[in-house]
Amino acid sequence: MTDPAALQRPTRRRLTDTLLAALVPVVACVLALSGLSLWTVYGNAGTPARIAVSDGRVFLPTGDTPDTAAFFRITNSGGSGDRLLKVTSADVDGAAAFGRHRMTGTSSGAAETVASVAVPAGESIAMSPYGLDVILPANADWKVGDLVEFMLHFERSGAVRTLAVVDRPGQEGS
Repeated sequence: MTDPAALQRPTRRRLTDTLLAALVPVVACVLALSGLSLWTVYGNAGTPARIAVSDGRVFLPTGDTPDTAAFFRITNSGGSGDRLLKVTSADVDGAAAFGRHRMTGTSSGAAETVASVAVPAGESIAMSPYGLDVILPANADWKVGDLVEFMLHFERSGAVRTLAVVDRPGQEGS
């Protein structure tokens, strides 16, 4: 007959198995916390997006063209990405949309509408007639040099107010 007290005593094998079973989650937690600590020490965690908008330009409408384009430089100096959702202006009658022009075999290239624009952390986006732009209804009253107020609406940073100067197409940087 076996002694019931002997069955209750832990054996070396049972203790080893129990310690190994407990060690695996402890090691996993220590590794995860170490990685997150390093991520934080190097400034990559918890830094929100910091959006700045500059170099706003809007093309003077030409002829009977119902639409025109606006361009901005968007800089995100923060540690998290953001997304430009829409652009609005009280000086524009109608909704604006994002357009992206891709060069194809033809001289004009192909244009597509884009729902939103990613603004990665630590990067800058320079809109241009040859890439990303804002397509908006033209205002016949605009003159070269006029300032047009825009609100750029971001997913995390909220609305950012900026001005764009009315310029003739082909006069980049003037």
